Amino acid sequence: MSTTERIDKFLWAVRLYKTRNTAAEACKDNKIFVNGAAAKPSRNMELGDTVRIKDGALYREYKVLQILSNRVGAKLVPDYIQDMTPPEVLAEFEILHAHLKLQRDRGTGRPTKKERRDLEDFID
Repeated sequence: MSTTERIDKFLWAVRLYKTRNTAAEACKDNKIFVNGAAAKPSRNMELGDTVRIKDGALYREYKVLQILSNRVGAKLVPDYIQDMTPPEVLAEFEILHAHLKLQRDRGTGRPTKKERRDLEDFID
């Protein structure tokens, strides 16, 4: 294992992004911050760095525990990064996500009178 690794390769290796290219695109779109500063895909990661990732309205924070360059299995990811996202932020995101599920799927048409009444009774 090396002591430094490119951030796009590291994020792919710890399974935060499905491909290395999507990790690099996230860096270019200023969605990745390392120790508070926006990171380019070529930035080298070091032990103890704090990585902040913007995922929609949610900011997730991770602490680097070990550096690796090859992709690892999902069960081994906690050995390399620690999720530091505050529980309050996760709870707020869950509430927002549950609220969005109440919306009607696009393309299903207008609700019938009965469906509308049932929905109003459920919400109230």
